[in-house]
Amino acid sequence: MDSKQKRVLIARRIAQELRDGDVVNLGIGLPTMVSGFLPPGVNVTLQSENGFVGLGPNPAPGEEDYDLVNAGGQPVTILPGGAFFDSAESFAIIRGGHVDVTVLGALEVDASGNLANWMVPGKMVPGMGGAMDLVVGAKRVIVATLHVTKDGEPKLLKECRLPLTAANQVDLVVTDMGVFEIKDGNVIMLEKNPEFTVDEVKAATEAEIVLSPELKDMDVTGL
Repeated sequence: MDSKQKRVLIARRIAQELRDGDVVNLGIGLPTMVSGFLPPGVNVTLQSENGFVGLGPNPAPGEEDYDLVNAGGQPVTILPGGAFFDSAESFAIIRGGHVDVTVLGALEVDASGNLANWMVPGKMVPGMGGAMDLVVGAKRVIVATLHVTKDGEPKLLKECRLPLTAANQVDLVVTDMGVFEIKDGNVIMLEKNPEFTVDEVKAATEAEIVLSPELKDMDVTGL
């Protein structure tokens, strides 16, 4: 698979986790692709931490309004019934437990459900932004990430090494190699990319993997 196919695989699989009526926050980058793969009949309300609900599809080329952007600064549209509010109200929604699912990227995730996704050593960063609040406030936390770094290092670890965004909050990790539930200190592989063997997935993972009794292949058709 090339890079684009991997990203589509991850986004498409995560879209299957969303339920009709969910309030969902999609993080910057790969997570924003998830809304494009929602199954028929599944309608979710997308919330952006910079102050609105009801995000619609990406604007057509030439129709971008840079006064209407998501938390990553990308132009978006807003659907009928959407609403705008200030940052305080936005984070009251998040911290109050009104977001059903948050989907965000990761630098590291470990077997305890700890997440590190904001600081790369040696690089300047403005801070973790709203991720800390989202990971703690959302009812369910799904991580969307490639399985290994550009250098081939595992991202699913026994224990995170980078500064944490939040502790013990990650529920599900979807990568280009599989789908993994984080539960009771275990990394449980629910699905596997059929392009890889179980041994290959284990070799690319520092954390110990427990195989689900109902382990099945991810759907890679149409990529």
